[in-house]
Amino acid sequence: MFSGAQISLYPMCDDFVGVILRALSAMDPYRPNFRIETDDISTLIVGPPEQLFPAMRDLFASAAASGVHCVLSATVSRGCPGEPDDPICTPISGSSRDLSLAQRIGVARAHVDSAKKLGQEVAAQFSLYPLGEGHHMDEIYGCIDFLKTSGVFDRSKNFCTKLRGDSGPVFATLSEAFLRFGAPQGHVALDFTASANSPSAC
Repeated sequence: MFSGAQISLYPMCDDFVGVILRALSAMDPYRPNFRIETDDISTLIVGPPEQLFPAMRDLFASAAASGVHCVLSATVSRGCPGEPDDPICTPISGSSRDLSLAQRIGVARAHVDSAKKLGQEVAAQFSLYPLGEGHHMDEIYGCIDFLKTSGVFDRSKNFCTKLRGDSGPVFATLSEAFLRFGAPQGHVALDFTASANSPSAC
């Protein structure tokens, strides 16, 4: 399998370079398990699918702790048929390959319920794309059922779903949506934007 994310972090302040550089240390615990490449537009992180969202959470929460308005934009993918299998992407935890949709919803809820709160309020919106053949609408509707009981569901919007709450449960919800829905070995993509400390929060 190949799994990774293209991410861009935007602190809305004059010292945006300083905010980004100080936040990068939050990624240190994950670096041994990731391949990381940065250019002038985004940073690619490739590694185990269940570590992608915790790494992005810690990076974003660290930047947001500065108190400035911060935005994180990411495109996350697993199982892309156009990418070669990469041993670094092997899932560390057990797979939900053999679980029914109802069982996967239960596992996702349990993981979000146990997510540690970090004390940083965030809002996020995302779209999930299970790709390829199969009953992808069943997977999307199952994900929506999960989201509505996640404790961080804010509302449905055109083309996406909005979440709001502590960054721990919010990023856990994003991670579970990415990991549990869509074919376990199929191609799944997720686009999301997270915002903290926005002056126009509503």
